[in-house]
Amino acid sequence: MPVHNADIATLFEEIADLLEIENANPFRVRAYRNAARQLQGMGVPAADMVAKGEDLTELPGIGDDLAAKIQEIVETGKCRFLEKLRKQTPPTITELLKIPGLGPKRVRALYHELDVHTLEQLARAARDGRIRELPGFGAKTEQTILEAVSAHAEKQTRFKLAVAAQYAEPLKKYLEKILGARQVVLAGSYRRCKETVGDIDILITTTDPEKIMNRFVAYDEVKDVLAKGSTRATVILKSRLQVDVRVVEQDCFGAALQYFTGSKAHNIEIRRLAQERKLKISEYGVFKGDKRIAGDTEESVYRSVGLPWIPPELRENHGEIEAARAGKLPTLVKLADLKGDLHAHTKATDGHHSLREMAEAARSRGLEYLAITEHSRRLAVAHGLDPQRLRKQMNEIDKLNGQLKDITLLKGIEVDILEDGALDLPDDVLSECDLVVGAVHSQFHLSRAKQTERILRAMDHPHFTILAHPTGRLLDTREPYDVDMLKVIRRARERGCFLELNAHPERLDLLDIYCQMARDEDVLVAISSDAHSAQDFDNLVYGVGQARRGWLEKKDVLNTRPLKLLKPLLKRTMI
Repeated sequence: MPVHNADIATLFEEIADLLEIENANPFRVRAYRNAARQLQGMGVPAADMVAKGEDLTELPGIGDDLAAKIQEIVETGKCRFLEKLRKQTPPTITELLKIPGLGPKRVRALYHELDVHTLEQLARAARDGRIRELPGFGAKTEQTILEAVSAHAEKQTRFKLAVAAQYAEPLKKYLEKILGARQVVLAGSYRRCKETVGDIDILITTTDPEKIMNRFVAYDEVKDVLAKGSTRATVILKSRLQVDVRVVEQDCFGAALQYFTGSKAHNIEIRRLAQERKLKISEYGVFKGDKRIAGDTEESVYRSVGLPWIPPELRENHGEIEAARAGKLPTLVKLADLKGDLHAHTKATDGHHSLREMAEAARSRGLEYLAITEHSRRLAVAHGLDPQRLRKQMNEIDKLNGQLKDITLLKGIEVDILEDGALDLPDDVLSECDLVVGAVHSQFHLSRAKQTERILRAMDHPHFTILAHPTGRLLDTREPYDVDMLKVIRRARERGCFLELNAHPERLDLLDIYCQMARDEDVLVAISSDAHSAQDFDNLVYGVGQARRGWLEKKDVLNTRPLKLLKPLLKRTMI
């Protein structure tokens, strides 16, 4: 069975969790977490590298030991070291870490003092009042844990878009190779580029439905077959991702694609418009009485209710139908529109490649410029730059620009926004940068008023250019901090500075609703990779998907400008 990068990353995360619960060396724990993050964001399958005999230690953060484990997992599907850890500590205990407020130290106490190693045991201990007796917990913490366990149980398992892609895209290719398959299209929330995906819907037209169904349920990664009929089958993959495949006739393919792509709210509104015209829309077509009058293409479905085709990313009933009716649908930004990337790191801080390697990787993806924006000194864990080291790197960039062809490096810094709104580096060195990317990396739990004021003060700084990952959220890990985003966006407009849409699959921050807000306020958004390795530039596609969900056009995105038009925009922020 193929082993995906996400599979290896999952095992490494479990190793890190178990090591952390057992109070292992934090550097060792961090090595596994960094390797997991590297694998999740890497465009090249590690399994392909193993098959070709390539050196895995060339990957960022992968030494001999981790490389050997990756090879073992690819070749056997297992990791002996993880199996050893599981024998020492129940593997179910890592589920406890998903409960807000339970870090490794508390999980360790619950396990050793109360023998709690499942969510059910945790809930029972909380209901019985046993948790409050432990040092460092108390009645309030116990009640919070009980509420969090209940909320967690109700939460549907969802996959980050980039992780879902690792399973969906190979399955699509597998189905396309079946003799008789004509069209194979990924629909649902995946096609709409939702940040997370609950399941995968695949529509197929074919001359041999039976063969498609048989080959689908026989796919190597299928764990359970929930249903199998002549035109529809549902399976659970070994990754726990549910996949539904439907075979549809060519005459109704467009209707089915529209039906299985649009959000529920969008589709309800489309059906309402059809009813006004005495029509009926279903997955089988558009009908006037018993006669099908449209449905072979999505365009024909929308045309039947008086609308132009609506891009999948907009189908949320957030104003797209009104815009379509008024002829005001946006021409959404495309990946090919990006001319550069305005947020990247090298091994000078917590990145994994050199200036030249990052420049060449960006150029290979068709980019014309790349901003190097290392962390500033306050982020000690990332070995952030002080003024002396920043100036040294700026000199290196100037020298390298004299040697590079077809790409230009810009001198920047990702400077920490301190709690009082000050920036982490002095004005004299910031004034020498081409751009300054400000970021909140601490004090996420400030009140809405304090967090907003903190960011506004930072944006008022004369050398502030772009606000990085503006809400600070990490999908499934950290909620956005509480901030008045409208005030932030309007201050950006007043100052002539910009907001970032961070394309890393764990962030996808700016949220789509804030992209729309920025667009409405004439504030440009920079779609940036936040690349820490050469492979991370591949994540720009997810940033573009998020931008499209936020109604952004080419003109709304800062880094669609060629360098000669970008530089004046960057300079205007220096007041």
